[in-house]
Parts: sequence; C-alpha cells; structure tokens
Amino acid sequence: MQIADQALVKKMNQKLILDEILKNSPISRATLSEITGLNKSTVSSQVNTLLEKDFIFEIGAGQSRGGRRPVMLVFNKNAGYSIGIDIGVDYLNGILTDLEGNIILEKTSDLSSSSASEVKEILFALIHGFVTHMPESPYGLVGIGICVPGLVDRHQQIIFMPNLNWNIKDLQFLIESEFNVPVFVENEANAGAYGEKVFGMTKNYENIVYISINVGIGTGLVINNELYKGVQGFSGEMGHMTIDFNGPKCSCGNRGCWELYASEKALLASLSKEEKNISRKEIVERANKNDVEMLNALQNFGFYIGIGLTNILNTFDVEAVILRNHIIESHPIVLNTIKNEVSSRVHSHLDNKCELLPSSLGKNAPALGAVSIVIDSFLSVTRLANYITFDLNNEAAIFD
Repeated sequence: MQIADQALVKKMNQKLILDEILKNSPISRATLSEITGLNKSTVSSQVNTLLEKDFIFEIGAGQSRGGRRPVMLVFNKNAGYSIGIDIGVDYLNGILTDLEGNIILEKTSDLSSSSASEVKEILFALIHGFVTHMPESPYGLVGIGICVPGLVDRHQQIIFMPNLNWNIKDLQFLIESEFNVPVFVENEANAGAYGEKVFGMTKNYENIVYISINVGIGTGLVINNELYKGVQGFSGEMGHMTIDFNGPKCSCGNRGCWELYASEKALLASLSKEEKNISRKEIVERANKNDVEMLNALQNFGFYIGIGLTNILNTFDVEAVILRNHIIESHPIVLNTIKNEVSSRVHSHLDNKCELLPSSLGKNAPALGAVSIVIDSFLSVTRLANYITFDLNNEAAIFD
C-alpha cells in the first residue's frame, strides 16, 4: 500500500504542476513551488520530467525579484492535436486543434438526406483528412470528440436522435477501431455548453445554460463549474418541455414541445409555402432589408424562444444564458424580442441578474466542447499515467 500511495502522490504532484503551468504560463519553478506548496526539489524533478517528454518547454529568463533571473516555463500546445466533430441534423462540422484548443483546420460538410452509412463515410473521410494535414508532434492525435443532436448515455451510447432517421449506436467503437485513439461521444448541447465555459465569454461564470436552436432545441447545463448530465446522462432536454399541453405530437412522443414552436424548423414552417426552403443566410439578408414579412416571422420566433426561456430561468438560477443560433447571432431583432418577452414574464430580480448572450463561438461551440473533453482526458492523471512509470527510489518520474 505504501508503494501505491507514493506513486499516486507523485502522479498528483505532476498533474498539479502541469495544471498551474497551463493556467499561468510563463511561470518559473520558484513560483510553481510557492503556488502549489511543493518543495523546490519536487517541483524541479517533475518539471524535468515534463520537459523530457515535451509537455512543456523553457523560454527566456523572466524578471528577477533579487538574484538570478528565473527561467520561465510554458505549456507545449503543439505536443499533440485533437479533433472535434459536431454531427448536426443537416451538417457535419469538424475542427483540428492544438492542446490549447486553437483551431488549426476546420471543415463543414452537408448531410442533407444522408443515411447512416453515408454519414459514416463522410465522417471517416473528414477525420482522415485532418490526420493527413496534422503537423508532426510528439504525441500526434491524442483523441477525437464527437457530438450528436440526441440522447447519449453515460456509456457514450447514442440512445435516440428525435430529428434524424439514422442512428449509429456503436459510433465510438467504430471510430476507435479505425483511428486507434480515444473517442468521446457527447450530446451536442452538452458539448456546446462545455465549449462556451472553457473558451467563450462565460469562462469566468460558474453557472450557465447553453441553448442550441437548430432543427430542434438542445440545452446544456454547467452547474458549479461542472457539466451537469443527470443520472443517466440525459439532462437538459428542455426542447421537449411542454409549453402547450394540447399542442401537436412531437417526434419524442410528447405533445406541445417547445421546439415545435421555437426551433428553426418551426420558423420555416411559419413562412409561406414558396419560402419554406429558404436558407439562414437569406433569412438574415431579407431581415436586413427590412422585409416586413420576415421581420414579423423573426419576432414570432423570438417570442416563442422567450416563452421557453422564461421557464428555464424560473428553474435554474444562473449567471448567463448562451443562445447558439446563426440568425440570433446575425440580426438583433430576435434577441431583442427574447429579452423583452423574458422581462415581461419573469420576476425583475431574475431578469436583472442573468445575462442573455448570443454565442461568442458560433457554429464551432459544440466541436470546441468536444475537443475540450478530449484534451482534459489526455492531460488527466489517469491518462498521464499511461505514459509514466515511477522509480520509487528516485524523486523523478521516468517515462517508458
């Protein structure tokens, strides 16, 4: 037991040091010792190990506080790369990033009327393309994150996608078998919420709600800085809360679901027969030209979003709500209508304390969230342990 405990302590110390370098680089060994409370010899030995295996590198000397100027340490964001892919109802959006989430490459493909086999073919081709163009690095591709618009359980199995007629339950296994790297499957709205928390305007907020409005509506929750997924992994299905108990039947089996009134599908259904196939870009262009019919449709769109959002604000006491939708991000009428509707319905205290914000990451929010899950796993104690064995007679960690 003593040997196991020593090994665990060493792993934890190394992860603690790496976390501080990630948050505060450039940083010196002396400052690491002060922040972590670890003695200087422990910090030095663990830093040397991280240097040897390219997780960090040294840059020029920093400012002296008396005595010799310290050598500064920086996280090596190019030690490996990650792929994040958002599989939507009618699109596939993929990104290749470094270990800090900076986008190296991105590509979007059309998935209109695609079958499961066609989606798999397009998905694999996209990943192969990213791998081919990935820069050389010590660890190469460290993992792939996939997000989908549907129920994903805690075993990363896709259970149900209400707006799609295909399903690949063993998607994780298929991708892992093809590319031989860890694969993580997550709900699209959960991934978007995590992406906004890590990279977006709400990174300093502890409690946020992320609402993805596309063909359907998905909701992701960050509670006390953690992605809240519920017991089975299905939390956040607010698009299927009832706002009209006598409403039409939804594909989920319920009646009068919020997304039947406030999704992009509902917006298109409200337009004239000749305009039901209009693109998001055309909708925004017509609104910018003060097209009265389109402005009325967008105001109605915002009204129904506000109805559901009122229920969410009355349920979750959060600091911010992030609205991810191209139309909302592109034209102010929808967001203004939402804010007005919410203000007229919720208690003034709730209205004044919560920010309603369009997504700062746009279409890449879910893919960035998927990437964050991959990177977090790679840099975790468990994953680092796959690369490390410990010489218990020596203070330093030794890599195989």
